[in-house]
Amino acid sequence: MLGRETIMAQRPSRRDVLHTLALAAGAPVALWATTRSLRAQGRCMLTAGAPACSTADIAPVFAPTGWKTTALEHITFGVVDYRAEASFYAALMGWTERSDAGTRAVMDAGDCGCVIFKQADASPAAGGRGGAARAIVESFGFVITPWDARAVEAELRKRNLSPVADNGAGGFESFHVKDPDGFDLQICNARGLSSARRTSVPPTAPAPFTTTGWKTVWLDHISFSVTNYKETASFYTNLLGWKTTYDEGSQNELLMGDVGDMIVRGGNPLDPAFGRTGRGGNAGTRSARVDHISFGITPWDTDGVKAELEKRGLRAQIDTSSKHQAPDGSWVNDDIHTAAFKSYHTQTPNGYNLQISYVTKDNRLALSNAVRPR
Repeated sequence: MLGRETIMAQRPSRRDVLHTLALAAGAPVALWATTRSLRAQGRCMLTAGAPACSTADIAPVFAPTGWKTTALEHITFGVVDYRAEASFYAALMGWTERSDAGTRAVMDAGDCGCVIFKQADASPAAGGRGGAARAIVESFGFVITPWDARAVEAELRKRNLSPVADNGAGGFESFHVKDPDGFDLQICNARGLSSARRTSVPPTAPAPFTTTGWKTVWLDHISFSVTNYKETASFYTNLLGWKTTYDEGSQNELLMGDVGDMIVRGGNPLDPAFGRTGRGGNAGTRSARVDHISFGITPWDTDGVKAELEKRGLRAQIDTSSKHQAPDGSWVNDDIHTAAFKSYHTQTPNGYNLQISYVTKDNRLALSNAVRPR
């Protein structure tokens, strides 16, 4: 966790707070209503510490297990056309396919771990504003150490998590549990998909375009929208040994060991309006979804990546996730060539929001530093 001195030094200035309050009161600069990237990266960037954006800690949801996360076992997508999705990632991101069972493809996402694309019907319940969803993340799983199945099960039961065993060939052992919003989390030993890279097979579906030559090198972040972000952050840090970076008031970026990062976003239980529409909910209205995932690639060339996306007819939406104040008081996006965080959003064949960034393990805090409240 970042030190208290660092966090205090980066609280909003009085000028920023007054400017934001003026916006809320209807001042001419319509920052909050129009700035998609600023909202996406945290509604409290300019008002951290205000009552609705309290950065105070909550009581831990349970005692730490002492476990350490060592690998990504899988991220599982349900998609309407799994073969189109698999061939897309192979051509664009350099992923390799391990197997195609006729209903799902298992892929190595470069150096990051495994991704499973499962054939699924469109899900109206998960569609949101766009109607039926063609691609949703259904679950994820992580490898932990130390592993002793009986001890792991006992620790899960001690925390009232009702583990369900899911074991397989080759000594693979795991347990499924539900996180605070009911999302499926699988906790695994190191004898499953993560254990070794297998011989790849050509994607069954033809490549949608010529390959880029890019290699996926880092799981930049999983964007995880939840009901109560403080509770969810406490759950994963205490269960899986993840570390927090900073609490912005509406989100917290978690370091998943050396696997990658997860940004947990959602309602603040210390917000006086928590539980109202759009500001968190009670047990009867809880929900969680992975609204996008960002992968770091190499080689990175800021203009070259954009050109390669557009050459293939793909969207290349700039996302620096940070802004600066112009002399006239308006807020403008940081230029992608000089921003602390550089990325583009595009769309997969099944309509999923894929983010591609320049982030690697060595500069993994680029996004966290870019959006930290000043």
